[in-house]
Amino acid sequence: LAGNDAQKGPLLFDDLPPSSSADSGKEGSLLFDGLPPASSGDPASSATKQVSSAESQEKGQKRKSLEEEEEKNGREELVEKKVCKGSVGILGLKGYVAERKGEREDMQDAHVILNDISEECQPLPSQITRVSYFAVFDGHGGVRASKFAAQNLHQNLIKKFPKGEVASVEKTVKRCLLDTFKHTDEEFLKQASSQKPAWKDGSTATCVLAVDNILYIANLGDSRAILCRYNEESQKHTALSLSKEHNPTQYEERMRIQKAGGNVRDGRVLGVLEVSRSIGDGQYKRCGVISVPDIKRCQLTHNDRFILIACDGLFKVFTPEEAVNFIVSCLEDKNLQMREGKLEADARYEAACNRLASKAVQRGSADNVTVMVVRIEH
Repeated sequence: LAGNDAQKGPLLFDDLPPSSSADSGKEGSLLFDGLPPASSGDPASSATKQVSSAESQEKGQKRKSLEEEEEKNGREELVEKKVCKGSVGILGLKGYVAERKGEREDMQDAHVILNDISEECQPLPSQITRVSYFAVFDGHGGVRASKFAAQNLHQNLIKKFPKGEVASVEKTVKRCLLDTFKHTDEEFLKQASSQKPAWKDGSTATCVLAVDNILYIANLGDSRAILCRYNEESQKHTALSLSKEHNPTQYEERMRIQKAGGNVRDGRVLGVLEVSRSIGDGQYKRCGVISVPDIKRCQLTHNDRFILIACDGLFKVFTPEEAVNFIVSCLEDKNLQMREGKLEADARYEAACNRLASKAVQRGSADNVTVMVVRIEH
């Protein structure tokens, strides 16, 4: 699924604009290129074309008025189209999570749910109303890298988040995410290398940053983010991959590792590490393992129901489609027992997380299992 969705990506996710086209002023000029200049309504030039002066002036005035109105509102209209397509208001987001240790001795996964960090990110650009952050980290070789990322990555993100007015929200947010991952990895590696003996822990990272109704999904490794979207034509729920997995068997990843002097044996870096991008893993960073995330951008619609973020402990025994349908069936279960004082929606989403995590263990997942479901409130 990941491969197919990656190919479909450009249709589902507006790739972030390159720096050359990110400037909103340039976008504005392109938007209005088709309109003739106001001088074309000049009666003198119209007379040479044997068009009546009065008619020409009227057309020119209308055209000029339209130009001025569009130029005045152009930037707001562009933002509205990107953020609130189909007149959808700002959709509420609320996260729920369940964890299972499985057959492992330790729980090396970590997670973060921040339903609204708008206050922490102040002063926000005027185009932005709400910021949310959800993340799952799957640790390996110990719990220190995943815990460090869970404690620090969002703090670094808040510090680097765009303050005040910016020319392009998309370009700035992407740069913010890239800088945040780089800084967090460097911080951990510095701390890890100062220990005796040095820490060898590493972690995947799958982070969903919601800026109003735009999701920015930054991913390292093999944890995944999936969007459940309702298809009105088929009247079924579909699973859309929001992230790209990184493992050393992929051509681009393998080429980078080999170019750096590493090798891939049995599908692993140096025959040991299962992922080709991560936070930590200092001993593999000189062999082509990197901490640069893939970033995708997805606009939420009124047909979107929830976001699933989970580690590979779930996806080793569930396909994305199976996981989405399992959650939907839990949410629609009429026999679900409600605890007194708990809202029905909260109870259903909590039950869905717990049932899916437990089912993954029952199906034989030997790994830690973390299941996070983010409800999209309409």
